[in-house]
Amino acid sequence: MTPTHRGPAADTPITGQLPVADRRQVRRAAVHLIRQDTGAFITMIAFNALAAAAGLAGPWLLGRIINTVKDGGGVDAVDRLALGILAGALAQLLLARHARYLAHRFGERTLARIREQFVDRALALPASVVERAGAGDLTARGTTDVATAGQMLRDTGPDVFVAAVQALFILCAVFLLDPLLGVCGVLGLTGIWFATRWYLRRARSAYLEQGTAHSALAEVLAATASGARTVEALRLRERRVADSEAEIERCVTAHDRTLFLRSVLFPSIDVSYAVPVVGVLLLGGVLHEQGTVSLGTVVAAALYLQQLSQPLDTILQQVEQLQSSGASFARVEGLAVAPKGPSDPSGPTAQSKTGPVPSPEGAPENDRIEVRGVRFAYDRGADVLRGVTLSVHPGERLAIVGPSGAGKSTLSRLLAGIDTPVDGTVTVGGVPISDLPPDRLRRQVVLVTQEHHVFLGTVRDNLLIAAETATDAELGAALTAVGADWSESLPDGLDTELGPGGHRLHGAQAQQLALARVVLADPHTLILDEATALLDPTTARHTERALAAVLRGRTVIAIAHRLQTAHDADRVAVMQDGLVTELGPHEELVAADGAYAALWHSWHGEQPGPS
Repeated sequence: MTPTHRGPAADTPITGQLPVADRRQVRRAAVHLIRQDTGAFITMIAFNALAAAAGLAGPWLLGRIINTVKDGGGVDAVDRLALGILAGALAQLLLARHARYLAHRFGERTLARIREQFVDRALALPASVVERAGAGDLTARGTTDVATAGQMLRDTGPDVFVAAVQALFILCAVFLLDPLLGVCGVLGLTGIWFATRWYLRRARSAYLEQGTAHSALAEVLAATASGARTVEALRLRERRVADSEAEIERCVTAHDRTLFLRSVLFPSIDVSYAVPVVGVLLLGGVLHEQGTVSLGTVVAAALYLQQLSQPLDTILQQVEQLQSSGASFARVEGLAVAPKGPSDPSGPTAQSKTGPVPSPEGAPENDRIEVRGVRFAYDRGADVLRGVTLSVHPGERLAIVGPSGAGKSTLSRLLAGIDTPVDGTVTVGGVPISDLPPDRLRRQVVLVTQEHHVFLGTVRDNLLIAAETATDAELGAALTAVGADWSESLPDGLDTELGPGGHRLHGAQAQQLALARVVLADPHTLILDEATALLDPTTARHTERALAAVLRGRTVIAIAHRLQTAHDADRVAVMQDGLVTELGPHEELVAADGAYAALWHSWHGEQPGPS
């Protein structure tokens, strides 16, 4: 019921990227995923090893054939060795196919775990963290990055692992044939090592920058699409197009950097493949002349090293994908290190300047809300709240009024536990609101703004979000309580599908649907921040009165933009420049002839009396 996006306002948070996991955290996460399916992983390794071993038979048997022919062996012996090559190739084919099948199954199961884990972590993020990150960053991680990480687990990872096992077995085979030839082959591969090392030192940061550029572009496009009407009304098309082009240019620059890295790596690798083969043939020729090794051994070693180019080529071609996938996985795992509670915008953890707020022991004693010396600033900017102190009694109706930018909406976010003060405390029943777990917090306090969301699904689905066990009668009563008479004329009643392809709700109806969820949630304290702003004045008054009747006995804090709301409240708090400057019942504040009285007379079009 709290918004996931806020429109521009004086005290709106500034967008910031979600964190990215470091290499250690990524390795730990990968090991944890493997441990969840250890049996399948070990079986996959075993079949890959058997397939690699079967692939070694060909060059060795070909070397035997050469030696047999040179020694004058018969055709039968050559035929038997040739059949052995065929059998080895067939065995490698079957084993490799089954190993790939096991790898794909392992990858799909692991990808499913990553997706489920991502959804759980995304839903656990505090609203303030999501707002500062923006919808684009979270969407890019949940779509492009998860898909790329899944491709690594399903395709790239198994391919690289199989190729690595094959390369290791081939090098071992060359050393077994002749250690000197093996050393020559390994030394010939040093060019590949240097080129790969140069690439890896630069690739991670390049692909992380590429992912960040994609997130920024997605955020600009999402904001433009969601605010299309505003863009047209305010003639902002050229400005939004320019912003989009700037982000596209940033994406192109990031892609150019990764392309440059690949353009250096792959040509260097292609040249390096020939070096160990040529070196073994030259050294092998000398050793054969000296009678140290047979001709078949030299040919087998050269074939092995020539064969080595295939797995190395797979590894090096996929290294680029591994870097991209690794960066994506780091961004996906970044949600694991994101703040788990309401985030202090001035740092990674919420903390008062007078010291950390201790964790609560037990549930709040009552519903009394206390605000003591609260200061707050967005992203280390100027203070929006400058020492606010306020007490809200259980069951009280409190209206908060003041000019735009006075800090009213910011105070409502702190009261709802979305943000945490830089200094001072906000408590409910003696317990810091920001320290309450989400399920208990939303039983205590719910913030409702003019922003709302209609989820894909039926009307019933949208309402059951707030109360999973509610009956149809209770759902209907909640709609009636907020004046949603239109629900009675829906074609399929509570089973009417909402959204694209279904019934579309206009702004006022969607707002009433959101308010019905509040009625079902039945919180102890309700904070209304322009909650009825999208309704026409008559409907708004009707809805506010209906809500007041339903929530009688509950604490209601209203950010009042219609002063009639303040008139009906038990007390009115006047905010100016981040401070509560007046506090008391409507009649007393009007009689005091201060800031509130000026607002009241101005709202009624009256001339204030002499001061």
